[in-house]
Amino acid sequence: MNEALSPSRRPGIRAAMFVDFDNVFTGLQALDPLAAKRFAEDPKHWADALSAGGSGEGARRFLIRNCYLNPMVYSKYRTYWTRAGFRVIDCPSLTQRGKSSTDINLVLDAMDALSGSGGIEEFFIASADADFTSLIQRFRAADRMTTVIAAGAVAFAYREMADHVVESHDFVAILHGTTAEPVHAGAAAKQPQAPAAAKAKTKASSPAIREVLDFVRSAPGPVVGAMVAHRALTADPSLKTDWGGFGKFGTWVSQIGKDVEYSAAQGGWVWDAKRFSTEDLPLPADLQPRIEEQVTRVTDVPALSAAQFRQIFQSMAARLREHPPLNRTELSRQVRDDCVSAGQPVSRNAVSFVLQGLAYANFQLSDKATAAELAAAWTANVEELCRVALLEFDAGEKLAVRRWASGGLLENGQA
Repeated sequence: MNEALSPSRRPGIRAAMFVDFDNVFTGLQALDPLAAKRFAEDPKHWADALSAGGSGEGARRFLIRNCYLNPMVYSKYRTYWTRAGFRVIDCPSLTQRGKSSTDINLVLDAMDALSGSGGIEEFFIASADADFTSLIQRFRAADRMTTVIAAGAVAFAYREMADHVVESHDFVAILHGTTAEPVHAGAAAKQPQAPAAAKAKTKASSPAIREVLDFVRSAPGPVVGAMVAHRALTADPSLKTDWGGFGKFGTWVSQIGKDVEYSAAQGGWVWDAKRFSTEDLPLPADLQPRIEEQVTRVTDVPALSAAQFRQIFQSMAARLREHPPLNRTELSRQVRDDCVSAGQPVSRNAVSFVLQGLAYANFQLSDKATAAELAAAWTANVEELCRVALLEFDAGEKLAVRRWASGGLLENGQA
């Protein structure tokens, strides 16, 4: 064989993608129906975005592209996937409850790829199903990179085993074509490097940078990242699209320099390095009681205070009354901004997680939804997450969790 054409000599990371169509599609339907449609009908678009995870050795070559779907429900999408170069594996329902054979087929194919001669270096699992945790563990044990694409809440253990998780809102952004940053492999996936053109653009965005500098330098201590982001977006709304080419607020604010420092800890903090350091950041124990800390650590529920949860529900109810029904992606941004303005700053990730929880609780967003009803549905979801995580509480602890998760909107812990 010509050595120049040998697979080991070809540029790019050798990767394999396994898509649990049913899981991702239903998750996206609950979050953003338009994104779900684009996922199902234009897989080439987002697959190519993942393939371009960098340049040169950072780019990917998907040697395997498998899609597992239930033909009794989703057969109309088959053509889109075969045309995009995917191998479509039919996984019909095998039980009276409608459980398909996706899990077993996906695992068998993935293990064949792991032990095969293709030398797969990175495995993508598109599913939020924690049943694949053991599979991810096998990949790690074999020293392979792993990436999970999630369209829904991801179990803590599943998230921790993966090298990188493409969160729901990030995947929705890729589907809508509103993200400037591809998913990078390895360390770059966690700390993306923006291109020089994007840096030049951000440096030219002087109104936002001046606003951040004035705000941080005059603050009496480290400032919650959500508040700084809100001030920057107010000064320069164009940053909302992709943060000047940096993709995320944390990356954008980190490159400002001028003694402005950022930490992603506890939701994100920004401070003036001339006056403060990481030692001035509040401790987690200062933010929440012990029982709530245990819930957030095990279930991945956002580490917010009861007041912050209450403000989310109140802001969400107000927004739904104004513009029902509202796109969930836009709703998460608006609620985040409202919470910041009300003095209870939260991140968009936290709001998106709450929206996902409401979807899993089968709560229908409408202009009739009250803050108390939103709180009750979200609290039911938190309790279910605790049950699945095998957290056991006594009566007093259960009541404390309900009062915390509902933001105190449930009288005596009851709807």
